[in-house]
Amino acid sequence: MNVGAWLIWGFAATVVLTTLMAGSQAANLTRMNLPYLLGTMVTPSRDKAKVLGIVMHLVNGWVFSLVYVLAFHQLGVATWWWGATVGFVHGAFVIAVAFPALPGIHPRMASETRGPTVVRHLEPPGFLGRHYGMRTPVSVLLSHLVYGGILGAFYPLG
Repeated sequence: MNVGAWLIWGFAATVVLTTLMAGSQAANLTRMNLPYLLGTMVTPSRDKAKVLGIVMHLVNGWVFSLVYVLAFHQLGVATWWWGATVGFVHGAFVIAVAFPALPGIHPRMASETRGPTVVRHLEPPGFLGRHYGMRTPVSVLLSHLVYGGILGAFYPLG
């Protein structure tokens, strides 16, 4: 494994993923702010949550990039299209499985069965993240396609 390449391209892919998702919110394609959602897991402060969430998202992206790199080595393939395929599967898992499960672990998020309370006031993403807009699944999938494509294109196997 090329640790230097993993660190560089894992970070680069995560920065691009985070930027695309923030851009999607700015372009009104989605109301979802994933760094904010992550940050509010550890602090009730809106301002601190945004900063902590960005850090958490960058670290998560780096950790996931290690999984991609290990998969590339295991299969002996690291191309943009293979990385994008892995990214699509990753994104599909996020919107179909992780988003609906998020209220179960988020201390400040209401769930679909328990409405909002004084403490649990964040709207749950719901299946495919559609509570944050009908284009949220497209935004998440495309961002993860690009993330995987960058890793597959630039991580050297040899």
